[in-house]
Amino acid sequence: MKKYHISKHNSFYSVGLSYLKADADVRGLFSLDEDAKERLLTQAKAAGIDGLLVISTCNRTELHGFAQHPYQLIKLLCDNSSGDAEAFEEVAYIYKNYEAIDHLFRVGTGLDSQILGDFEIISQLKRSFARSKKHGLANPFIERLCNSVIQASKRIKNETDISSGATSVAFASVQYILKHVPDIPEKNILLFGTGKIGRNTCENLIKHTQNPHITLINRTRGKAESIAGKFNLIVKDFGDLPTEIRKTDVLVVATGSLMPTITKDLIHNRRPLLILDLSIPKNVDEEVANLENVTVLHLDKLSEITDETLELRKREVPKAEKIIEEVRKDFTLWLETRKFAPVLKALKKKLKTMKDEELDFQAKKHSGFNAQHVDAVSDRIIHKITKQFANHLKAADIDSEESLELIQKVFQLEQWPK
Repeated sequence: MKKYHISKHNSFYSVGLSYLKADADVRGLFSLDEDAKERLLTQAKAAGIDGLLVISTCNRTELHGFAQHPYQLIKLLCDNSSGDAEAFEEVAYIYKNYEAIDHLFRVGTGLDSQILGDFEIISQLKRSFARSKKHGLANPFIERLCNSVIQASKRIKNETDISSGATSVAFASVQYILKHVPDIPEKNILLFGTGKIGRNTCENLIKHTQNPHITLINRTRGKAESIAGKFNLIVKDFGDLPTEIRKTDVLVVATGSLMPTITKDLIHNRRPLLILDLSIPKNVDEEVANLENVTVLHLDKLSEITDETLELRKREVPKAEKIIEEVRKDFTLWLETRKFAPVLKALKKKLKTMKDEELDFQAKKHSGFNAQHVDAVSDRIIHKITKQFANHLKAADIDSEESLELIQKVFQLEQWPK
C-alpha cells in the first residue's frame, strides 16, 4: 500500500476472531469495552500507527489498520484484552491489503454476520471510525473505505431483500420465548441491562408477546426509565434484582460486564425459569445452568435459529455481492489515483510559484495593477489545469507511469521512485 502514499507502513491488515471459529468463552477473552478501545488507540498512536479501526461486538473483535507486520496489531489486541497470542492464533484470521478490504466490506454489509443480514454492525463501524478520528487515526484511506462500506450497506438494504423480516439476536430471543414458554402474555419477564441489544430485545418483546408484565433493571436507573417511559413499563432498582428474579418466569440478561452479573446466589426460584444470556463475554455464571428448574441459553445457540426469513436472505446474497463489487471497484479506482497525488501536489505547487513570480513582476511593472483579482483568476486556472492532468492520468487507455514521468520532466518536478 506504500505506493498509494497513504501510510508510512507497508500494508493494510485485518486481524481478528469471530463466531466462525471462536466460541463465546474465547470471544469473551478478546472482547474490548469502551475504555479498552480508547487505551488501544492511544497506544497505537504512540507506536506510530497512522490508520486503525477497532471493532468489538458480541460476535467478533477485529483490528483493521496499517502496520509493518500484523503482529503489531495482534499485540495491541492482546495487551488490552484478557486473551494472549497463543489463544488468538488458534482461532484467528489475518487478511492483507485487498483481502483485508474485501473482508471489511463483507463484515460491514452483514454478509459475515452470525445472523445473515444483521445490519447492527454498520453502527459499530460508524462509532469505530468516529473514535479513530478523535485519536487522529482515520487517515484518508480509512475514511474513504468506511464511507464505501457504509454506501454498500445502504444500497444492499434498499436494493435487496437481505434485510427483510425481523431477524436479529433480539428477534431470535423473542422467537425462542414464544416457541418454548406457554401462555407468554401471562408470564413475568425481567430484562436486566438496557444497552443496544437490551433495547432491541425490549422492543421485540413488546411487539411480539403482547405482555404487559415486563420489568426493566439497569445499574443506572435513569437509562432504564428512559426506555420504560416509551412503553409504560415497570422499572426497579438494581438492589431489587434478587427479589425480581424470584418473581419472574423469563430473565433476559443483556449486560456488558466482563464478569458474570447473574450468579447462582441470586436465584432462589421454585418455578421454571428461562434465562437468555445475550452478553459477550457470558454474563450468566455457568453454575446457574445446574440449578433445578433453570434453563440457560446463550446467544450463540439463539443465533442458530433459522426460519423462512433466513432462507429468503440467503437467496439475496448474490445481489448483495454484486453491489459490493460495484462499490469496491469505485474504491479501488480512487485508490489508484492516490499514486498520482504527490506529482499533482508538486505540480500545483510549481504552478503557484510561477504565478506568484509573474504577479510580483507585473505589479512592479504596471501601476494600479489589481493583484487580488488576477490572483483569484489564476488560482481557478491552476485548479483546472491540475484537474485536467488528473483526469488524463485516470484514463484507462494511457500509461500512467509514462505520463507521470513526462509531467515531472516538463515541469522539472522532484522525481519519485516508481
